[in-house]
Amino acid sequence: MRSNALWFSLLLAACGPSAGDFVDGGGGGPGRDGGGGPNEFADAAPAEECQKMDIVFVVDNSGSMVEEQSALAASFPQFITVLDNYMTASGDLLDYRIAVTTTGATASPTFVIPGFPAIPMPQSGDDGAFRTGCGMTGKWLERSDPDVTGKFQCLADVGTGGPSVEMQLYATKLALTRTDQADFARDDALLAFVILSDEDDCSVEDNVDFTIQDDTCMPAPPEMASVDSYIDFFDTLTGDRGRWAAAVIAGDSTCPDAFRDGIRLREFVDKAGDNVVHSKICVSDLSAALGSAIETFEAACDSFPPIP
Repeated sequence: MRSNALWFSLLLAACGPSAGDFVDGGGGGPGRDGGGGPNEFADAAPAEECQKMDIVFVVDNSGSMVEEQSALAASFPQFITVLDNYMTASGDLLDYRIAVTTTGATASPTFVIPGFPAIPMPQSGDDGAFRTGCGMTGKWLERSDPDVTGKFQCLADVGTGGPSVEMQLYATKLALTRTDQADFARDDALLAFVILSDEDDCSVEDNVDFTIQDDTCMPAPPEMASVDSYIDFFDTLTGDRGRWAAAVIAGDSTCPDAFRDGIRLREFVDKAGDNVVHSKICVSDLSAALGSAIETFEAACDSFPPIP
């Protein structure tokens, strides 16, 4: 593992806003799995200083996620160290917020497996609600809170009793549209989110009935919301593609069978552009994946479009 070298580079980067000091996190550069591509911000207005960052962790709480949740908690201290030490262009410390929710959403799927009767399996999820407790006094963590690392590690232990049909993109949308969490995302902050899941996205909104073939959402049921609709949602919510960023830590075709290939999640990464990065979840140490995440978030902060 390259975690020691990676986090040494991260701590160097914390002395200033340069994202170029990060080493390769193993999941490719910002925007896709190591591929190039047009910079959709090239003709944008000159960037202004990013002083704030609002981060949501969307953690899979289905039955197969024990080891991955533990790996997230173990790798988080270095992540928060970089945030705590990061200096904006004007020399100020970053004003950040961190919240945790799960991939579970209330839904009414029916499973159809050849040779067996159809099985309705309605599920109840967190529907984007931020996890609380763990000694917290509010619905999210802030820089000024004592023991942010310890509280996050407690929050990240979301358990494995959640829905078996994961809706990563829908859960993120719900987290940002709930009226009881409406004041989390600030207009002048970079909105960032990290999705951690060993399954693909199966976002079907509004709790409509839908059918899943062979225990997978691919091919997609017709009721599934399109990946483009979620990209449009984040664009509209923030007012500009350059004002949000994301890191998807999920499976791909090279992972063992225990990790579902995140086809729709990789489509989301590929279409969203330079502010979104994909890393593999099928590793024992998530330090590199979180390193790629924070590198991407800092780069987005450096090119934050002016607020009208």
